[in-house]
Amino acid sequence: MGVENFANSAAEGKRSAKRARVLLAAKLRTTFGEVEARLRDLSRKGALVECPMVPEVGSAVEFVRGATVVPARVAWAAGNRVGLEFDHMIDEHELLIHIGRPAVSAASPAPAYAQGYKRPGLGLSPADRKIAKAWSVAVGLNLPESD
Repeated sequence: MGVENFANSAAEGKRSAKRARVLLAAKLRTTFGEVEARLRDLSRKGALVECPMVPEVGSAVEFVRGATVVPARVAWAAGNRVGLEFDHMIDEHELLIHIGRPAVSAASPAPAYAQGYKRPGLGLSPADRKIAKAWSVAVGLNLPESD
């Protein structure tokens, strides 16, 4: 995953926008209803999505990710993949924001499985932990003092 520039790519046509390769949940609102989709590739101008029901090429759709809704046109379709061309350029970082853990309040306490959960340690011996600590300092990481 990451951002790649596909300018002058023979297979993809000429593109000047940087594209972020991702794997995120999204939806498409189509003439036949809302369809769950997987966002595979995103740029300011469009997206590549996979979905079980593929809209017709040239049809108008709405791309939905979280609270963001972007009108788009189906530029191409092949198998279960659809290339979308957005009606306007977007800030792709808005769609790539990591959604954090929901806030815990008295009205909505943390689920039972999340209460008191502690990630298991690696089971390192004291000597191995010392080596890991030295390595982490060498590469600029901070390891917790204890598990």
